[in-house]
Order: sequence, then C-alpha cells, then structure tokens
Amino acid sequence: MDLRILIRRCRRRMSTRSIRARIRDYATLYYYRIFRRGTFLLDGTKYPYFYHLYNRTWISERTVEIPIASRLMRQYDPSKILEVGNVLSHYMRISHDVLDKYESGRGVINQDVVEFSPEKVYDLILSISTIEHVGWDTYDEPKDPDKIIQAISRLHGLLGPEGKLFATLPLGYNPFLDALLKRGELPFTIRYCMKRISRDNRWVQVSWEDIRDSRFNEPFPWANGLVILILDKSQRDSRTIQCLDH
Repeated sequence: MDLRILIRRCRRRMSTRSIRARIRDYATLYYYRIFRRGTFLLDGTKYPYFYHLYNRTWISERTVEIPIASRLMRQYDPSKILEVGNVLSHYMRISHDVLDKYESGRGVINQDVVEFSPEKVYDLILSISTIEHVGWDTYDEPKDPDKIIQAISRLHGLLGPEGKLFATLPLGYNPFLDALLKRGELPFTIRYCMKRISRDNRWVQVSWEDIRDSRFNEPFPWANGLVILILDKSQRDSRTIQCLDH
C-alpha cells in the first residue's frame, strides 16, 4: 500500500476517534451539569461541584478545588493576588498575577518559585494542586525533596502583613510531600481534609486520620484524599505555626 494513502487513512481514523471522544466529553459534561448537580460542604459552607471540559473535572479533584478557590478570590483585589501554577485561567477569566515555571500563557510569569522576587507583596497567594510538583516533577533536573519547604518559605515572604496563602495538595502523588504532612512540618495555620467517596466524584470533609494514607489513582482516578492548607500571616510567625484541623 502507498505510504501516503496509509498516512491519510491513519489521520482520518484519528480524526474520527477525536471527534467521538469530544462528543462523549460534551455528553458527559451536560449529564453532570443537568442530572448530577450537587453540593459539598467545607467548614460548614456549601459549594457547588464544578464541571468543565478542560481536564474533565468530573473525574478529578478540580471539581472541589475550583469552587473553593474562586469564592475565596472574590474577597480580594485581583491586583493583590498571585496564583502559583497556571490553573484557573483554563476555567475562567482572570486578571491576577500567575507564576508558572513551565507552562506558557498570556500574562504567565515563567520563573522558579524559589527565585521569584516581585516588587510588591500580595494579600492572597493561591496554589491549586501545584506545590506537590515542586522538587518532584523536575524534568531535566534532579529531584529535590527540600524544595517544597523552600517554596513555601518564599511565598510566605511575598505575603503582606495580613496576607494569606491558600494551597490544595493531593495526597499520594509526591511521597516527599506526604511525609512532610505526616510529620507536621509544613508551616500552615489551618488544615482541611477532604475525601473522595464515590465513582461519580463526590467529596466529604473528614479528619486527617481518614486520608493520611490515601493513594493517588486508587480506588478512583486522580486524587482520593485532598488537603487544603491556609497560612494566615497575620496570626503567627511561620516558624512556630501549629497546624490546626477544621
């Protein structure tokens, strides 16, 4: 068979498969938005589950991370917000600063978090499922278990006197991070814990003991345990903060 004909057939089949996959995704999205609408509770506050085509949020922790982060953001001036990891721009319009070492995009600052030294401080720093990659997904660099602590220390230094650092961390992805959490060595003031409880991606707030040994991609896809940490700079010095469960 002529090679050009074979290539055209392969392209045609790939295109057909892509279209079918896209149709399935749209159908699933609307199924969840129409028939599986629901809410979850975090610290007594009700949030709607978030469904979006990008990264198919109906199968991952994004379904709870995005509504929590977006509601928090609305309390702050966008010019005083820094997002570490280019996540939210895939789901909504944003006007705040975004820092991401690898991912390019409009307005994204491509710089290592531990080297980032802007000329201003922030009232809110957000990091959605990003800190677990620091020092772990290093591509052509050796893994650096200590870099997570360095990154959080750097971000703490970028907060204004009343600033807050908000971070979501999926358990089971980075063993170095899991070990830091188990030893209580991350300098945060408040810790919330959430657990995925069903195949259709329902989440409930639980205690740390309920998720401390959670595995990534088991038994459900993506995170099965999620830690939400908040560092409030106005409360205590980061070197002496005790992590309080809520």
